Amino acid sequence: MFEGFPEETIRFFLEIRFHNDASFFNEHRDDYENYVKKPFYDFIEAMAPAVRRIADDMELRPAKCLARIRRDTRFSKDKTPYRDHMWLLFRRSGEEREHSAMYWFELSPERVEWGLGFWDNNRPAMEAIRKRIREKPDEVLGALKDSRIPDQGLDLFGDRYLRMAVPPGLPQQLQEIYPLKEMYVKRSGVPLRTAYTGELVRRCSEDLLRLKPMYQLMRKAMDDAMASLEG
Repeated sequence: MFEGFPEETIRFFLEIRFHNDASFFNEHRDDYENYVKKPFYDFIEAMAPAVRRIADDMELRPAKCLARIRRDTRFSKDKTPYRDHMWLLFRRSGEEREHSAMYWFELSPERVEWGLGFWDNNRPAMEAIRKRIREKPDEVLGALKDSRIPDQGLDLFGDRYLRMAVPPGLPQQLQEIYPLKEMYVKRSGVPLRTAYTGELVRRCSEDLLRLKPMYQLMRKAMDDAMASLEG
């Protein structure tokens, strides 16, 4: 039963931040297993009932949801081998993260956050969102309204194309979304101490369920994007 992350989780993150090498990790592998991997697995299992209410095709096996502690540094300037934070994804089973709409959760020594979005700057998905804004603006507005976005601490973010022309006559909220390179909703401002309590599951579950209309919109957009690429 998940009753919150132990304080040792954050302690491990801080220690690996300052001793980021294989020797230190191997000496403290048990700490990783007990204070990072196990509580994250417990959290995923505690979140499963809410996630199943969103879609019945979500991947819920903890090993498939949780990021690996070992980083892939092949294409990164940052060559530190281990993460000093951890994140997990809830997405359609069997789907690559680059081709999915997903819920995410992240815990670091500085913050605890969660939300919904596409992976990185997903141009095909955003082109599908723009197409829906042009052709079905009420559908997009309805998803935003039903998800109660924006709201205090829960808002939509993303970098934007500075020179992209926005179709005239769109409602203001859609004018702001249309030129985005990426799109994600984030719950911010949650006190880190919340991660140490079972209250975290309730708060995170409530937000994920609340964002179901936005997930469904983004899921349709991703399906449209994949169909256009395959066609």
